[in-house]
Amino acid sequence: GDSITTPGPERALQKLDRSWLEKSMAVNVIGPMMVSQALAPLMEQRRNPKQPQDMRPPAIIANLSARVGSISDNNLGGWYSYRASKAALNQATRCMALELKRKHVWTVALHPGTTQTDLSLPF
Repeated sequence: GDSITTPGPERALQKLDRSWLEKSMAVNVIGPMMVSQALAPLMEQRRNPKQPQDMRPPAIIANLSARVGSISDNNLGGWYSYRASKAALNQATRCMALELKRKHVWTVALHPGTTQTDLSLPF
């Protein structure tokens, strides 16, 4: 948003908008988690080490994250809703990775890079 007619990204705590925060969480965390939950059973692979021809590659869940979701790499602050939602996605991805690796499903978070938009110009 432009922070004038549309909320977000918030550069100050006083600009935090509940609706924008909820939308950010719905799009960036809840959606990917619910899709992963629904698809994970279909992705589980039963491997039989006694049958090498059955050694299929693992299934992969790839969540699109962002560097601004890194807690340790946050040196600028701001962007509360977006940063919090991407940090939550990163943690959810890590939790899924630990659980699903036992079922031969890899789970990763990818940062594809910053897209040049009006929003990213100052950065």
